[in-house]
Amino acid sequence: MATIARLQFATTASIHFLFVALSLGLVVFVIAMETAYVVTGNASFERLAKFWGRLYVVNYGVGVIGGIVVELQFALNWGTLTKGFGDAFGGALALETLTAFFVESTLLGAWVFGWGVLGRKTHLVLIWLVGISAYASALWILVANAFLQHPVGTRDADGRPLAGFGELLGNPALGDAFLHVVFASLIVGSMFVAGVSAWHLLRRTGEAAFFRRSLRMAVAVLPVGTLATVHWGMLQLVVIEDIQPMKLAVLEAIRPGDHAPPEWIGVAYQVMLRTGFGLVLLSVALAVLLFRDWIIRLRVPLRVLVAAIPVPFGLVVAGWLVREVGRQPWTVYGLLTTEQAVTPMSANVALTTFLVTAGVMLVLAVTGCLLIARFARRGPEDGAFGTPLGQAEPAGPVGTAVI
Repeated sequence: MATIARLQFATTASIHFLFVALSLGLVVFVIAMETAYVVTGNASFERLAKFWGRLYVVNYGVGVIGGIVVELQFALNWGTLTKGFGDAFGGALALETLTAFFVESTLLGAWVFGWGVLGRKTHLVLIWLVGISAYASALWILVANAFLQHPVGTRDADGRPLAGFGELLGNPALGDAFLHVVFASLIVGSMFVAGVSAWHLLRRTGEAAFFRRSLRMAVAVLPVGTLATVHWGMLQLVVIEDIQPMKLAVLEAIRPGDHAPPEWIGVAYQVMLRTGFGLVLLSVALAVLLFRDWIIRLRVPLRVLVAAIPVPFGLVVAGWLVREVGRQPWTVYGLLTTEQAVTPMSANVALTTFLVTAGVMLVLAVTGCLLIARFARRGPEDGAFGTPLGQAEPAGPVGTAVI
């Protein structure tokens, strides 16, 4: 029963996290492009913001549906966990849900339908708020996860921790992990933007100047993402040594003691580590090749970028497995095992829910990839999101003033 519940959570959360990582990385580029448009008035930046913004919206929509499935399986399978420790981390989960499903989606809807209607500055503020709410949502989910990794808070009469927001936000398992996720998502976004741009440049689809600009932006940002991700990832080892010594023993191939996680996470860790350092070298080399557009003239770097689009997605899943499976056999580290945390139910019911939720997530993953690929191949369309901002009509007497 516990094994099925773990597989269900691993499948749904892993697929969902792929869309989350792309959203967090891609929104940075959309913000930068629209900011450049508002500051400079250069319409080419508006076209960039529209094209990459449309891909962001598609990815976000699929990701939200996947998030609902993740919430559903959490409620189905982990009732004992929420009953015993929900008072400690439930507030963080509630804030994450409110931020992602209400605040961010509302702001994004206003941004989509505000093209050509709202003034430039107002519209720009909206996408900044979308980005801020996206990262706030990620922060709250990691706050809840950090509690499971290292349960902080004052113990009640039964020995359960009751953590306030101050204690949750000060959790040593939170800070480095959050920044690691932030910059790992920036790698995902950079590689995606660079890879799609490279595909169009190789295909000579007629928008060379457009995709040259987005390629250069992504390649310039990529070294920041790779170096920072490695930095914050290595800092987590210091924290793990203090709070989860058995995980560190497995990662470093030291003979662990009791309550050790599965040894295969050491393989996932090595794959993540070695590929991460490889991406650092690749990102620096690509940045150097920006000189005189050698990255485009040589053509080979473009093919490498197209082929490498899936790589960071695989790395974020590997990192998630190291973090989550690495705390086994505990769900709440040192206090509640996975066997104790699952909701009592028959094996048939557990298997049925696993097959249904996993099937839904796989359908969402395929659908999302096909939609994103379709819109990416089509390239920029000036009619996307309505009238360009530069052609917006002033509002009438009863309308909203244009800023």
